[in-house]
Amino acid sequence: MISITVICKHRLSPLPLFTTRARRLAALALLSLGCTGAVTAAPFEDTIAQRTLACTACHGVQGRAGPDGYYPRIAGKPAGYLYNQLINFREGRRHYGLMTGMVDLLSDTYLMEIAQYFSSIDVPYPPPASAAQLGATPEELRVGQRLVSQGDAARQIPACVQCHGQALTGVAPNIPGLLGLPRDYINAQIGSFRTGQRRAHAPDCMATVAQRLTLAEVNAASSWLATQALPADTHPATSLPAPMPLPCGSAPAPQEARQ
Repeated sequence: MISITVICKHRLSPLPLFTTRARRLAALALLSLGCTGAVTAAPFEDTIAQRTLACTACHGVQGRAGPDGYYPRIAGKPAGYLYNQLINFREGRRHYGLMTGMVDLLSDTYLMEIAQYFSSIDVPYPPPASAAQLGATPEELRVGQRLVSQGDAARQIPACVQCHGQALTGVAPNIPGLLGLPRDYINAQIGSFRTGQRRAHAPDCMATVAQRLTLAEVNAASSWLATQALPADTHPATSLPAPMPLPCGSAPAPQEARQ
């Protein structure tokens, strides 16, 4: 097996990769992070933990999140959600060349295996940002809290908690948590839904909600979410107390995973 051994901040890390194209893409990604590297022979254990080291080059050790606030935490996210995002990158509903290049030759079954692996990782979250760090005003935080907890019925904007769970830690198997994410990442993703740069399986409920929000409301909601501490139990809920307010599309799990 060939791997890329990279040097990032004076640490050595072997990244097992399967194709020449994947090696080139990973090398570009690592160079963009200030890493140097060389293609070398390295021991390969053929475990999912080692095979997903390429993911942690951007998403952080154990998938805890990248250091720049752009690469999100994937550890502990619902497996169905992670699987849907990998499928979306592969099929062009999300657009990021390095991600697409890494997954475009992988089967549905293998993408689900990756998703289930990261979903099973249970590691602590970082502390939330402070309002002072974000430059968020008390009024912005009040608006954000109202949108997250109550929505705006007059404009048919559901509360975030209606879909993402009362604790905002997500709902298994397909809905992600919103706490523990940087404000800039949340802003970027809602902005991508607003412009169509990020899409989901139809019906695309997040695009519908995002297009009903003003930019100021997006920033208010993301600022409030980024300043909230996670509850003691950070795991996704197993169910919602009431039906979702909007129909939302989702990729079916591969046949092997349903058995």
